[in-house]
Amino acid sequence: MHRATGAARAPCLSSPEGFQGALIFCDSASIRVGEPTSNLKLRAGQLSAKQREKGVRMPIVLRRYVNQRFLWRLVSLCLVFGAWELAGRKPISIAFPTFSSTMLALADLIKEGTLSSAYAVTLQPLAIGVLIIGILGVVCGIAMGLSRTFEWFTLPVFIIVQSAPMAALIPLITFLYGIGLAAKVLAVVLMAAPVIVLNSYKGIRNVNPSLIQMSRSFLGNRQQEIAKIIIPDASGLIFAGLRLGVASGFIGVVLAELLITPTGIGDLITYYRAIAEYPSMFASITSIIVFATVTVSLLQWLENILFRPERRGS
Repeated sequence: MHRATGAARAPCLSSPEGFQGALIFCDSASIRVGEPTSNLKLRAGQLSAKQREKGVRMPIVLRRYVNQRFLWRLVSLCLVFGAWELAGRKPISIAFPTFSSTMLALADLIKEGTLSSAYAVTLQPLAIGVLIIGILGVVCGIAMGLSRTFEWFTLPVFIIVQSAPMAALIPLITFLYGIGLAAKVLAVVLMAAPVIVLNSYKGIRNVNPSLIQMSRSFLGNRQQEIAKIIIPDASGLIFAGLRLGVASGFIGVVLAELLITPTGIGDLITYYRAIAEYPSMFASITSIIVFATVTVSLLQWLENILFRPERRGS
């Protein structure tokens, strides 16, 4: 007797006796030629039942994994908040409030509308700065990746800006642009630019060479190669750069509001520190941390949906 096996549904021709020359597909189990049709139908039903059971089991395992990750994150947050509460009750310092008093102060700020008014001012330079550098930074990074000459002229500039301490540049920005909206937008641009530009540049440079060779073998011109091969393959790292640029933009706007002129969230932090309302001061700081974390997490979730794992950024 001959036996036919296959893990990927290999075609098996049956003998004409009892099968009328039908074409049978084999799964993981072996099927003997000449086996009665009734036995084959029974075994096919058993295989499909096992496959259905396996298909049901996988989502259950996935749900358990997701629930376990969420549980560990919840435990981590509880430990941090518990340590914060204990440190505030000890107390470590009179300027360090408890977690419970901070949350109460945060609820009061939200109820009074103080927090929403502050964010209306803070988000304005952040949105303008991220929009400007999001467009120009991606274009500049792509140009650096495509042109060696452009890379030689611009890459050192962004490396220097990335290495320079932002707090040291704030007085220079204030001297050049005053204390208005333009100075805060420039602070956001300077913080976010190196991340967005360098990620876009690395994305272009790390495109799979085999894809470019395939494009050239099909006689694709340079414009088609860039538009249909290089940029789509680099899109994961480019989006990751935008996500990290938004995170850096939050740092830039808070530094600008603290060091240039107290407005928005920076004004709340400075004011409550001056009048020794430390729970409200910590509530303002906590709110900007939570807002930035939620924003970046949503962008990361969007990145996981839009791009395959091998094309995502780090």
